Amino acid sequence: MVLLRTRALDAVEEMDRPDCDPARLERTYAQFALVNRAVSGWRGIYRQQLKPLLSAGSATTLLDIGCGGGDVPVLLSRWAARDGLRLEITAIDPDPRAAAFAASRRTRGGVRFRRQTAAELLGEGARYDVVVSNHVLHHLDAGELAGFLAESAALSAGTVIHNDLRRSPAAYGLFYAGATPFLGSYIRQDGLTSIRRSYTAAELRAAAPPGWTVLARAPFRNLLVLDRTQQRPAGAGP
Repeated sequence: MVLLRTRALDAVEEMDRPDCDPARLERTYAQFALVNRAVSGWRGIYRQQLKPLLSAGSATTLLDIGCGGGDVPVLLSRWAARDGLRLEITAIDPDPRAAAFAASRRTRGGVRFRRQTAAELLGEGARYDVVVSNHVLHHLDAGELAGFLAESAALSAGTVIHNDLRRSPAAYGLFYAGATPFLGSYIRQDGLTSIRRSYTAAELRAAAPPGWTVLARAPFRNLLVLDRTQQRPAGAGP
């Protein structure tokens, strides 16, 4: 498919426009929870990558950069609580509309939402055990990606996991068909734009700095991971 041969960097998601319909935007944030459960694979990421890092005895700190409507950090907090593990999450987004929606969520504690940028957190001297993001990478061009990865690495004392879409004709076709129920929001049209803007695994490997690993995951996702626990020499301390 010629449409998907290269990243569509000129394509703009409707919900990113400052003049987008606020009612449709609100529905979009609300529906992210369903879409992310279906396609983003966070349950598997939690089980395989995050849960082994958590403890019942001491709290692990996690930062979610660009949290959008806030459904992913809420899920991670709930799963950790059900497993009897202590997880303290800070979830940030610079967009005032996303930050306001996320802050309106009902949580049992363990998640703190802030309207803030990663650069501002760095300026405060903040650091977290784990840093994650969901569907942020495809928004970035090459220069922005380098800055984003540098900031997320500097904010993490251990592991960074960026979860994003992986561009392919199959992903585009399946999402086009499967997202029909979400026509009252921006989910379908922006989801297709997101796929067009997203990286293939090979493109992401070429763009990522040394030390980062790209893991291709089903369905149609890339994980970009920085794991300092695997980079320490044998016998090194924490």
